[in-house]
Amino acid sequence: MMNRREFFRGVSAAIVIQACGKIVTAATSKDFKNKTVFRFAIGSDWHYGEPKTTWEQNYHDLEKAFRTYEKDNPCSFFVLNGDVIHNDPSFMAPAATMFKQIHPKVYATRGNHDQVTPEAWQQAWGFPLNHDVVFGDNVILLGDTADIKGNYLSPDVAWFREKLEQHKKAANIFIFIHITPVKWTKHGIDAPEFQELIKQYPNVRAVFNGHDHQEDSVKMLDEKIPFLWDGHVGGSWGVEYHGFRVVELKQDGSVLSFVMNPYQKQGEQSFKRTVVRK
Repeated sequence: MMNRREFFRGVSAAIVIQACGKIVTAATSKDFKNKTVFRFAIGSDWHYGEPKTTWEQNYHDLEKAFRTYEKDNPCSFFVLNGDVIHNDPSFMAPAATMFKQIHPKVYATRGNHDQVTPEAWQQAWGFPLNHDVVFGDNVILLGDTADIKGNYLSPDVAWFREKLEQHKKAANIFIFIHITPVKWTKHGIDAPEFQELIKQYPNVRAVFNGHDHQEDSVKMLDEKIPFLWDGHVGGSWGVEYHGFRVVELKQDGSVLSFVMNPYQKQGEQSFKRTVVRK
């Protein structure tokens, strides 16, 4: 018989989660109709340049689907959450140039296939491998989880500790990292120090991962912090569609998220937490 902790590891139905981690019910129409005050989108694993894949067409398909959605649902930014390219460092500059067309504000994280130096990354994207961005009372932290040889790394705990402390009075923090830092998946790693760190900050609302192309669901860390995947926008394996994830912060403080597949919503979920300011 599946216990409660095991159930939380593969949530895919519409649920509401309160501060204590209690499942209330399936999300109601009220959860979805609440006014949205902040919205953004995430895609991952483009793998520009992977042999025998249509990486340019994959981008154009994503761009068309995203712009169709955003026409009536404007987003503050789009994050490409790792594996922008497929190994060859010469791909990074043209890939970044192309992807920046999808939205006026595009951010990215380095994945294990993004085998470029920190300097090449900065030159292509205009920001460092670890960086933070502030949107009013909301903060996004984008962290590096690989090296130039493609080795999987834990997020930089010292950098995250500094930034989490710096932004501890922000209403909401959203974290983006490519490699799954909990050994939930075949390709994830165990990063216990990072796990313990983020649990100390109640304004961490969600963590977003790429890397695991076959994952498009939500898993809960200690029944408190949701980790969300979005499948893949390119590459040669994974879920049977190319899509992207949307996140909406509601006026009542709840967070609603779903995957666009790529024109239909799926896996709609709502998360509620009471943020205790320090």
